[in-house]
Amino acid sequence: MKKCRYVFMHFAALASVFAMLAFTGCSKSSDKAVSAVTPDGLVVKIGHVAPLTGSIAHLGKDNENGARLAIEEINKAGLVVDGKKVTLVLVPEDDAEDPKTATQVAQKLVDAKVVGVVGHLNSGTSIPASKIYSDAGIVQISPSATNPDFTKQGFKTTYRLVATDAQQGPALANYVSKTLEAKTVAIIDDSTQYGKGLADEFEKTVKASGVKVVAREASNNKAADFKAILTKAKGSKPDVIMYGGMDATGGPLAKQAKELGITAKIVGGDGMCTEKLAELAGDAVINITCSEAALALSKMAEGADFQKRYKDRFNSQVQMYAPFTYDAVYVLVDAMKRSNSVDADKILSVMPQTKMKGLIGNISFDDKGDMNEGVITLYDFKDKKKSVLDVIKM
Repeated sequence: MKKCRYVFMHFAALASVFAMLAFTGCSKSSDKAVSAVTPDGLVVKIGHVAPLTGSIAHLGKDNENGARLAIEEINKAGLVVDGKKVTLVLVPEDDAEDPKTATQVAQKLVDAKVVGVVGHLNSGTSIPASKIYSDAGIVQISPSATNPDFTKQGFKTTYRLVATDAQQGPALANYVSKTLEAKTVAIIDDSTQYGKGLADEFEKTVKASGVKVVAREASNNKAADFKAILTKAKGSKPDVIMYGGMDATGGPLAKQAKELGITAKIVGGDGMCTEKLAELAGDAVINITCSEAALALSKMAEGADFQKRYKDRFNSQVQMYAPFTYDAVYVLVDAMKRSNSVDADKILSVMPQTKMKGLIGNISFDDKGDMNEGVITLYDFKDKKKSVLDVIKM
């Protein structure tokens, strides 16, 4: 009798499972989007990828925190799509700033049936991963990849929430030629798609403005000793040194330049333009001007409130692009609501019509997936803290 009751209970459980599947539908697209069904509604996964290990793990964690904060707030407020309650779950992955690893974790997220991906952080990982998401028909929104090639591949799945290096490089070059009135410049990059790409864009504009490039050198994104390259650059007596790379290498480069007695102003892009740069560069940070391919947090209408919520939740300050991962989640949710679906294909189909007001400002995209309203912010450092110099609307 007990055995029969046991078998009956198993059949009842199976019947319950099949009933839930019937509720969500058995189509391929629905199966791809919904990861679980509970008595409380649907559970939908959103992927996030950034380097969570290595020299720029602090930036990766900052990005992840922004996405996590958005998901927690949305779940607390309650999300309903097509009459069904939806609970969002963040699936974080670490690409270690490595292109090969990036494609592996991208496939992992596809297999996990995420409805969309926020990431990757770097251009050098966003670009190779983008084909994986394109083949799967899953929206990818990078909060920080600035290399123009990311959205030039013709994929319908690639979007970004920042300006590109085709805008950031010229903005830095114009600052060097017009504000600093430099006559000569040395250019150093870290040989990544981001660093070299930004340096190339900077070089084109600075040359066109009449500034002479007296040295062009390349290092790598794992380097710690820049004295040989800097000594070589010092011999050409540049007015300015432009560095294309991240803060983990840009900080030591500036510090070692000061130790070698180099007085040239150092400029760089968003990769090195972090709060942590002051710690990495030490006293040399006073000699650095850098850019972000976006609006400064201090200039966002709700920036101070976001900073407080972020600090309360994570007990740390925003490093740089957390507001953009935060908004990327809201862009995906906006697409869910407009498509009235948690189907990845339907979400993708309405992405081109995105038009919303986010924390970072107005969000809409051109036909490549780039922001219609690009902004570049220039910074210097006062008392070892980032200070806005100028905001340039593109």
